[in-house]
Amino acid sequence: MPPSLPLSRRLLTARLIPSTTTLLPTSALAFSTTSQRPYKQKPLDPPIPSPTAQTTAIPPYPLGPLQVYKQANTGLYGAQRIRFGNKISSKYDRKSRRKWRPNVQQKRLWSASLGAMVRTRVTTRVLRTVDKCGGLDEYLLGGKSARIRELGPWGWRLRWRIMQTDAVRERFRAEREALGLPPREEGDGLSEGLEGAHIAEGVTAEQLMEETDRMIENGEEFVLDEGSAEESSTQEGFMSEQPKPEQPKESAGSETKA
Repeated sequence: MPPSLPLSRRLLTARLIPSTTTLLPTSALAFSTTSQRPYKQKPLDPPIPSPTAQTTAIPPYPLGPLQVYKQANTGLYGAQRIRFGNKISSKYDRKSRRKWRPNVQQKRLWSASLGAMVRTRVTTRVLRTVDKCGGLDEYLLGGKSARIRELGPWGWRLRWRIMQTDAVRERFRAEREALGLPPREEGDGLSEGLEGAHIAEGVTAEQLMEETDRMIENGEEFVLDEGSAEESSTQEGFMSEQPKPEQPKESAGSETKA
């Protein structure tokens, strides 16, 4: 239709000329009402712990929660935090404050001991460390103090969870056997730490730990065995006290000759 015609002629012509386009029925259109499938975690017993929920079965993180950059408590940040510095203008040589945030990603990492994917927030630096160690389990089971500091509270919980699996327990049993150590007996960790100690009758391990904490707070001295110190002083040996040898006294005549 030529655009030079007036508006009234164009409207009239549009009514007389049938339209060549045909409308499809609504049923023929491809509409989808299904929502996206939510992420489902493989059912585990016990389940993977929550990054924030408090669980009495999990021992507390020895270094405590982070007080600065608290979101690192719920992810694998590798002890990274926000860094601050200056941005210097090349033209006017002026400084302006700026900050650098860690590169945090939401990833699903495979755990061989759990046989499932673990969804967590992780920095790219920790991802490179995980690849270098050979997997998530090897990264979490690192025994150095620097690795424990990198894990944070959330990594500490994941470490405890994979240590409950049969695969990791069998691995530790084989390592103890290779080192010639006796097999570890299943039981309370508090009683295992007090094996071989002399505990008076009627005193439980919990009461002994409470008494120890009280003595530490009051600054009292610990006496391991009152009789052992006296007996050791009388016995002859390398650690026994020996009398100081008497030095010969110089005579008065030697002083005058000198």
